[in-house]
Amino acid sequence: MSFKTWTEEHQSLWEFIKFNILSNVSTATRFVATWVGTWLFVNTLALTAPFSFLIFNYTSSGSNGLGGFLTFLLAEVLAQVVNFFVQMKFVFKSQASFATAAPKFAVLAVLIVVVNLVLPGYVTNFCIGLGLGAELAATVASVVNTLLAVIVSFPVLKFWITPSQDSDSPASGDPAATV
Repeated sequence: MSFKTWTEEHQSLWEFIKFNILSNVSTATRFVATWVGTWLFVNTLALTAPFSFLIFNYTSSGSNGLGGFLTFLLAEVLAQVVNFFVQMKFVFKSQASFATAAPKFAVLAVLIVVVNLVLPGYVTNFCIGLGLGAELAATVASVVNTLLAVIVSFPVLKFWITPSQDSDSPASGDPAATV
């Protein structure tokens, strides 16, 4: 059996594999932005004053305060923009219009960004309590965010945001589907 035949026969599994492999593009974007943001907002500009707004709690000493919030905000927004194009064009090869897919993806991205902005303050503080340094704690928080995003995003992208044309049209050859 050729690789092409295998991927055609196992399309959903192949999409999940591509999703996870190509998610590393947005993950790399997230990590680089986290490191740059920590360097800029925390280490250089020293924006470490405690920050709390609505559900966002960056008040503990390990959370890096406002700088930690800005770091994760920058990292998540950049990662989600990259992720949208990578997933739509390379993983699902969706022909969905940008005007249809982008607003749906924005809903998913806002959900992911809100969770990813809330969670790091707690994860980072927990890691600092375990004796990890600020940079390693921020990296662990990014890993946790990434895993959570994969669990939520794949099915939402596959079935709602970038469905294949096959799932949007009647099954070919099925008389019941054409009624």
